[in-house]
Amino acid sequence: MLVSVFVSFSFSRFLFDCPPLHVDEGSKERGYGHAIVAGVERYPLKITKNMGKKRVAKRSKVKPFIKIVNYNHMMPTRYGLELESLKSAVTLDSFKEPSQREEAKKAIKKLFEERYNSGKNKWFFTKLRF
Repeated sequence: MLVSVFVSFSFSRFLFDCPPLHVDEGSKERGYGHAIVAGVERYPLKITKNMGKKRVAKRSKVKPFIKIVNYNHMMPTRYGLELESLKSAVTLDSFKEPSQREEAKKAIKKLFEERYNSGKNKWFFTKLRF
């Protein structure tokens, strides 16, 4: 199976790691190897069968984040997700302007909520417990 998006984790949350967004040698702004990652900042709440559609929709919301992370602060895992459209949503240019960053977050939010509502990869939308 060819996995296009790998899952890593930091000490507090899971991270999506996009392979084309790696800078191994560093750059002028950052002199270390780093990657652009996207993840879930606020997880969806628990849903029971007694809840109505409106309440379920409200509790199914996901708040994403995007950030640049040093390789030393990431731990790769064997898990992977198929989200091809994530690569086009997040680029190095999205960190230059705050408005571009917000647009990227909105696109990622839409992708994450679609994935959560479809019922796939439920483990990704749960908090890490140590």
